[in-house]
Amino acid sequence: MRKSGGLLRFFITVCAFFLAEQVLAQDKNIILPIEEIEHKLRYEPFEVRGFVVGARFDNDFTKRATLQFEDGTRFKVKWKRAAKNGDAPNNSPRYEIAAYEFQKLFLDPENYCVPPTIGRSMPLEEYRQREKDVKPTFDKTSSVFFVLQYWLKDITSINVYDKKRFKTDPTYAKHLGNTNIFTYLIKHLDSNTGNFLVSIYGSNMRVFSVDNSLAFGTHKSNRGTYWKDLRVKQLPGETIERLRRLKTEDIKKTLGVVAQFEIKEGQLVPAEPGENLNKAKGVRQKGNVIQFGLTEREIKGVLARLENLLKRVDSGKIEIF
Repeated sequence: MRKSGGLLRFFITVCAFFLAEQVLAQDKNIILPIEEIEHKLRYEPFEVRGFVVGARFDNDFTKRATLQFEDGTRFKVKWKRAAKNGDAPNNSPRYEIAAYEFQKLFLDPENYCVPPTIGRSMPLEEYRQREKDVKPTFDKTSSVFFVLQYWLKDITSINVYDKKRFKTDPTYAKHLGNTNIFTYLIKHLDSNTGNFLVSIYGSNMRVFSVDNSLAFGTHKSNRGTYWKDLRVKQLPGETIERLRRLKTEDIKKTLGVVAQFEIKEGQLVPAEPGENLNKAKGVRQKGNVIQFGLTEREIKGVLARLENLLKRVDSGKIEIF
C-alpha cells in the first residue's frame, strides 16, 4: 500500500512538473492574462515610452510602441492608425478586430492564434505629438482611431510550418492546426514573412497570425495567399467539434458588430456593441454612433468555408487527431 502511494505521489509530481513547464512556456509569449491586456488596451490611460517608430519601413501606417500604464505595467504593441473614414485596402481595423474576436468562438485563451487586438482613439492634438500632420479619422470628430495589438515575446518567423515536427509533436501540431483552421475560415490573403510567428520554446510551440488586415475575401492580394488554404494534413478533433456546435446566429452576432463607439465632445468613446446599423457596410455611422464589423456578404463567406471544412472532414478528405 505504501509503495502504491509513493508511486502515485511520484506520478503527480511528474505531471505537475510538465504542466508547469507548459504554462511557463505559454506565458513567455503573452505574459499577462488575456482579459487584463484587453482591458488595458481598451480603457486604461497610458504613456508612450520612447517615440513610436516604424515597424517595417518609413511612413508605414504600422508602428511599434511601448506603453506604460498607471499601475506600472509596461509592454510593447503594434500600433496601426486607421485610414480616413476607418477603412482602406490593407488597412482595415474591422478585419483585424473581427479576426481576434472570431477565434474566441472556437478556441480557449491559451490556444488563441491572434494576440489581443483592440480598437482605440486618441484626441487629435495629443496624436499630433507623434504624427504632426495627422487628421481626424472621421468627420465631425477631433480624434484619431487606431488599432493596438499586443506585441508577442520570444517568437520567430523562421520555420513556422515544420512538417517533421508536426508529425512528432502533438502540442505543436494542435497549435498549427488551429491556426490553419483560422486562416482558412477568414480567407487570409497576406502570407508575407513576419505575419505568421511561432514560439521559440519547444515545450509549447504556439503558432500565431499577427496581421489579418487582408482577410475575409474582400480585397485581392499579391502578397502570397497560401495560408488561405488548408495546408496541414490533419486537424485537431476538439476544435472541429467546437466548430460543429457553433450556431449560425452566434457567428453573425459576433462578426456583425465587432466594435462600437459613441462620439462625445468630438472623441470616440468605446461602447457595448448594439444592433447592426447596416449589414451591407463594414463601417457604419448613425448619429453619434460608429460601428465596425463584417458585411453580410463577408459573413456568408465565413459560413460557406465552415460548411465546406466540415464536409471535407466528414467525407474523410481531412483527417483529425
